Amino acid sequence: MHGLPRSVWNEPRPPGAPPRVWRDWALVGVLVPLTVLEGVLRPDLPWRLLSVALTLGLIPTLLWRRTRPLPMVAIVFSCTGLVALFTGGESAETNTMAFLLIVMYSLFRWGSGREAVIGLAIMLVGVSVPIASGRLPLPDAIGAFAVMFSALALGVAFRYRAGTRARELDRVKLLEREQLARDLHDTVAHHVSAMAIRAQAGLAVAATRPEAAAEALRVIEAEAGRALTEMNAMVRVLRRDRPAELAPGRRLIDLRELAGRPRVGLAVDVELSGDLDGIPPSVEAAVYRIAQESVTNARRHARHATRVEVRVSADDASVRLRVSDDGDAAPLRLAASPGYGLIGMIERAHLLGGTCTAGPGPERGWAVTAVLPLKRSTK
Repeated sequence: MHGLPRSVWNEPRPPGAPPRVWRDWALVGVLVPLTVLEGVLRPDLPWRLLSVALTLGLIPTLLWRRTRPLPMVAIVFSCTGLVALFTGGESAETNTMAFLLIVMYSLFRWGSGREAVIGLAIMLVGVSVPIASGRLPLPDAIGAFAVMFSALALGVAFRYRAGTRARELDRVKLLEREQLARDLHDTVAHHVSAMAIRAQAGLAVAATRPEAAAEALRVIEAEAGRALTEMNAMVRVLRRDRPAELAPGRRLIDLRELAGRPRVGLAVDVELSGDLDGIPPSVEAAVYRIAQESVTNARRHARHATRVEVRVSADDASVRLRVSDDGDAAPLRLAASPGYGLIGMIERAHLLGGTCTAGPGPERGWAVTAVLPLKRSTK
């Protein structure tokens, strides 16, 4: 319990408090004539001029209730207490002064922890003194406490709700940043790695096989074009003036782009089987990205490999992906800590309720297996 009072005392002000908005000025504009009208039409109002003047003098506290909640509460209870002493304990309050509950609410909605604690002490003293002196009957005191604490509870509830929404927004932003990091890695790293590998191969054979070097240059040009296209798609998504449907997405049919038997580098064989209709776009995009990253890893790390096989099969319950190569499962490859690529593949699968594993194949090479459950969409 010692930590709870300290945490309350050290609680900062919630961010985003607007100093004044049009609703505050509108409220002041309504309360001023309403107070004057009550002073004119209410025959049983004691200390008529003093009551109207007190109410009019406290109305401007609404304009600083967010930026200066504690001083506004102190002004309210100080003024009402001084007027009560002047009138000998006789009430000099108008019905319009019910707006002061908004000031009390604002203290717990927008004030810091220490401001709320000090303000609560001021309010308790302001209500307890009339009770102790006998000027405020016990039933009226109970009603005053009930109304005051209701306003305070409402302020705490809205403060907690706003904090929860802010934390949820931060969590969503973090997930979006992680998604962006995965997409950047999966797209840019894939194409740049392919260009680097082709460039190295082209340099190696340039002297003896000029035609292979020229082909490598054409592949590099194509990979650069794809990288620019996907980067432009991602930039369009990040811009606020673009609709959400411009989000970069890949389909299972796009896996055929990975296939090929180049003169330099690994041959990639892609095979799609099963019922591939009606698969959710998120599952299709995840399968493509996992396969793309797996092929990139094979090109980087597979020793003595000549071939990469990409197999995708689908049934009514799930989509299964297997990417394997025929290289050596070298000790370095087995001991390597998982990089961002493997982490991204596992995260993508987990977000969709599936699994993704990577390890040495049953005979040789390396294999990545992902199983993603699906709920087919109906068109």
